[in-house]
Amino acid sequence: MKSLLYIGNQLSKHGYNKTSIETLGVFLEVEGYNVEFTSDKKNQWYRMLDMVWVTLLKVRKVDFILIDTYSTSSFWYAVVCSQIARVFKVKYVPILRGGDLPNRLKNNPKLCRMVFANAYQNVAPSAYLKQAFESAGFTNVIHIPNSIEIDKYGFKSREKITPKLLWVRAFASIYNPEMAVKVLQQLQEKHPSASLTMVGPDKDGSLQTTKAFAKSIGVAVNFTGQLSKEDWWQLASEHDVFINTTHFDNTPISVMEAMALGLPVVSTDVGGIPYLLTDKENALLVPDNEDKTMTEAILDLLNDEIKANQLSKNARIFIEQMDWQVVKQSWISLLK
Repeated sequence: MKSLLYIGNQLSKHGYNKTSIETLGVFLEVEGYNVEFTSDKKNQWYRMLDMVWVTLLKVRKVDFILIDTYSTSSFWYAVVCSQIARVFKVKYVPILRGGDLPNRLKNNPKLCRMVFANAYQNVAPSAYLKQAFESAGFTNVIHIPNSIEIDKYGFKSREKITPKLLWVRAFASIYNPEMAVKVLQQLQEKHPSASLTMVGPDKDGSLQTTKAFAKSIGVAVNFTGQLSKEDWWQLASEHDVFINTTHFDNTPISVMEAMALGLPVVSTDVGGIPYLLTDKENALLVPDNEDKTMTEAILDLLNDEIKANQLSKNARIFIEQMDWQVVKQSWISLLK
């Protein structure tokens, strides 16, 4: 079986959410691939140095290098490691994770061409990024969606929809956590018992900012910090609406998981979200940063439980197409 080097942010042991390197990488190991990983260093500069060092050590010993490729500061490790692979003539595969990569293509066209035009293939987990890269002139882009193991997700049919909101994400400004607090405040005007649980680790100081904002407007929010997947899946069974408030996005795993668990999803329609969710079919979509519109969408669900249940069932049916047993065939084909 082929040997792989997988480069990405392997940070769950430091209190961060698991990223794709810790899910897709494990899936590939189970399929029999010999997978080396880098890096689990917490400090970003040490992590990049570790990635470069491991790439130099392993580049002659692997058949493919997989690189989780983001749009902000983590973009730079993809640049350096991809060029090492080029020098040693090893096939490398950027996996396009960053929801704001289309702006990176516009702002750094020459650098992006170095990275992406010379790749064996670029893997786009969303049709959104596939389209964006093809529009920029890249022909070596294939769509392989993010995947989950659907059998692990118990679907709960909600006969009664209550105003219990769940938000699951890292606390970072790009995910706009304060919008969730605003939505709760507005929802409580009609439903005083409405509640909001926000799950996730702090990434850029936004957790404290969000806590301070909630306190300043007199809104009580349940902040859990980071939870294991199993713990937040259990928590999901006690909530009835999943909200996603992000400014930028690709195909967020937490949204996919909410769909699998039967939570009706209300999300901003940014980036790859409209390629994952279909408004009024398997979710409700609202414009970016429109907290009043999101509140109205939640009220609509609360007032029409038949609609809420249909959205939930449609979402589960849709997400079953992204089960690993289906998606793995595309990875096996790519890495043969």
